[in-house]
Amino acid sequence: MLADSLLEGMERARRASHAVHGRRICFYLPGMFWRDGRTGRYPALSVTGTRCLQGCAHCGGKLLEDMLAVPTPDELFERCRTLQSKGIQGVLVSGGCLGGGRLPWKDFLPAIARIKQELGLFVSVHSGMLDRETARGLKASGADQVLLDVAGSPETYAEVLHLPGGLDLLRETLAFAQEAGLDIVPHVIAGLHFGQIRGEERALEAIAEHAPKLLCIVSWMPIPGTAMQGCQPPQPEDVCALIVRARELMPQTEISLGCARERGRNARKLELLALATGVNRMALPSDEAVEQARAMGLAVEFRTTCCSAAIGPASPSWDSGEGEETIC
Repeated sequence: MLADSLLEGMERARRASHAVHGRRICFYLPGMFWRDGRTGRYPALSVTGTRCLQGCAHCGGKLLEDMLAVPTPDELFERCRTLQSKGIQGVLVSGGCLGGGRLPWKDFLPAIARIKQELGLFVSVHSGMLDRETARGLKASGADQVLLDVAGSPETYAEVLHLPGGLDLLRETLAFAQEAGLDIVPHVIAGLHFGQIRGEERALEAIAEHAPKLLCIVSWMPIPGTAMQGCQPPQPEDVCALIVRARELMPQTEISLGCARERGRNARKLELLALATGVNRMALPSDEAVEQARAMGLAVEFRTTCCSAAIGPASPSWDSGEGEETIC
């Protein structure tokens, strides 16, 4: 049973969302996942392979194992050229941190510029923390958007991300990215502090100061082999409350329920709550979520990309035939 205050907040958020963004939802199938025999058309590439020195408690480098390894600038460009020849329209360029929450972008900026100029791919960069020079370099390279994980608790930065002083680095990164004119897509990970909600509202308040076009909210899920594998993920109601707060703070911002979240019964519950709260995008929806969206009378579209990237024409269903070929 949902609390009356949450139900009221959900209704306000849904009405506010539909008033600004319309009664519509777009469902996404990213490039690292399969659904009904097809995969997304937006692969993730790691510029460090499986190497990460940060050793975060929630990941421990495990998330890099499912990405395509491109550990040199030449390999990054050549892999993108191969992907483009197969009809891929865009890529997520990510990687592990080499300390201080930072990735080795300086070495890869010329390759990103070539990808934009010669291949015309849409490029999302999962950036990590940025200094002013790197932010300007990413902008000059032509990178289309920067995806940035945002936490709001000093304890979470210190104990989970192993990044003392992370809040100050976050504020600098947001400021440098905005100053450089980068399109920032912040990602708030609900329950990142060992499954607890701690500091997420503060993270939303920091994000709201920069008025992004799109905000992605995901829900931490335990990954086998990590320091947090035995922790419990947050409850769907608690994640939904964050979506409500995000809408209150950012009425003009599109909100997406991202792909990184628990699967199964609680996942379906979260999807239905998110629809009732008026999210504008959702990655990896269950069949129940798609059916509910249609029952709500929403205009429903589908894309086979990362939920941050609205490129190319959307499809009226997953049966468009896209994404059936293995792309790696």
